[in-house]
Amino acid sequence: MKTSFSKTLLVIGTTTLISGPALADYPERPIEMIIAYSAGGGTDIAARTLVPYLEEHLGTDITVVNRPGAGGEVGFTELAKAKPDGYTIGFINTPNVITIPIERETRYEIDDFAPIASVVDDPAGFNVHPESQFKTLDDLIEHAKANPNDISYGTTGVGSDDHLAALALERQADIKMTHVPFPGSADVRQALMGQHIDLGIFNMGEAASDAKAGRVRTLAQGAEKRWEKAPDVPTLKEQGYDLVIGSNRGIAAPAGVPEDRINKLSQAVAKAMQEEDFQAAADKQALPLYYQNPQDYQKTLNTAQERFQALWEESPWSEQ
Repeated sequence: MKTSFSKTLLVIGTTTLISGPALADYPERPIEMIIAYSAGGGTDIAARTLVPYLEEHLGTDITVVNRPGAGGEVGFTELAKAKPDGYTIGFINTPNVITIPIERETRYEIDDFAPIASVVDDPAGFNVHPESQFKTLDDLIEHAKANPNDISYGTTGVGSDDHLAALALERQADIKMTHVPFPGSADVRQALMGQHIDLGIFNMGEAASDAKAGRVRTLAQGAEKRWEKAPDVPTLKEQGYDLVIGSNRGIAAPAGVPEDRINKLSQAVAKAMQEEDFQAAADKQALPLYYQNPQDYQKTLNTAQERFQALWEESPWSEQ
């Protein structure tokens, strides 16, 4: 099981002690939070669930502003180019925030952000229909080796975390499958339950209700350790594949925001996430909460950047 949330809060004590008049005055006015996706989506819901608790611990209002478009690029660009004063923050989502600049020329790079805190880390889930012939991941891999491109798998599109998870597994297992992209995870789930595809790859949080109801069977999860709400699903690493992948949703600011303000924001996020009411709301949404302080979150982003850059150089996903 992934390190418990209560344990991750211990890192707060290691952050820089905050003092001085500059921090005492911050924040003096409302903060704007940019969401790079449409209202009602997973990131938007997570953000709006967190905001009331974050407002309480910061002592100011937070206005959520949706800036969807180009897979997140529009919102990410606006956040990166905002004034670095701590009054504009936003959610950044991996892999998109990292893979978009790898795929094409953009007006931002990952270094244009100052990480504040990781909030959600939703591992990739490899799911089949309950009546599927594949009872384990080994069954699926064995069939794919003997029958190249015979297995069809659905994802939320080229370059999504689901698609990249499949490509990474193909590379490590030395198999080839047939990709079927869909507009969203709901479409993938529907196609899987209708047995129109053999394998549906979508995040564990998105699979939780279907798995509990017996509508899908999850063969593997892309977490470092088993998610506490899916303790019976083995990780890819447990099954011999050095692969940790999913969708991380965290909060960042434009690069250049003073460190004391970043730390105050990060500590406020940690305290908000510790609130029982927030945790209950997140539990209803099956959100795998995972707090990281700015330093650890930066390491996570750096590791992802290296992995996705290497994957692109070896096998550009836009061509698959």
